[in-house]
Amino acid sequence: MAEDTIETATNVFEFPKFDMPKFEMPTAFREIAEKGVAMAKENYDKMKSSAEEATDVLETTYTTASKGCSGYGLKMIEAARANTNAAFDLLGALLGAKSYAEVVELSTAYMRQQFDAMTAQAKELSEEAQKVATDTAAPIKESFTSTFGKAA
Repeated sequence: MAEDTIETATNVFEFPKFDMPKFEMPTAFREIAEKGVAMAKENYDKMKSSAEEATDVLETTYTTASKGCSGYGLKMIEAARANTNAAFDLLGALLGAKSYAEVVELSTAYMRQQFDAMTAQAKELSEEAQKVATDTAAPIKESFTSTFGKAA
């Protein structure tokens, strides 16, 4: 009796079996569906190719920007080292000064030299920043030019 109850309970949860009607898909619909699938596959391939190209461009851009920023940072460190060395040189010269007039003369000469040095450093850093920006944007610019060239 217990077996009948288990068997009946299992049958309750089974889906009823319906016979699916058999019909033939018209040829015109089949052709449209096949063309749609072919077009979807073609569009997918184009999108995949575009995504891969975009990824390559981003990798190149990131690499270029990373190298450029590293070079810019090195130039900043070089400028800071030159300025620190100049300040220590001034300090040594001031400690050896014999008169107040010599201190003023050394300080004035140092200020003139540092103004010229900092002007040159600022120009050099500005040029380096411009170069980094241009080099970083180049792959993106080429990608847009190439993409829009294909579209036109």
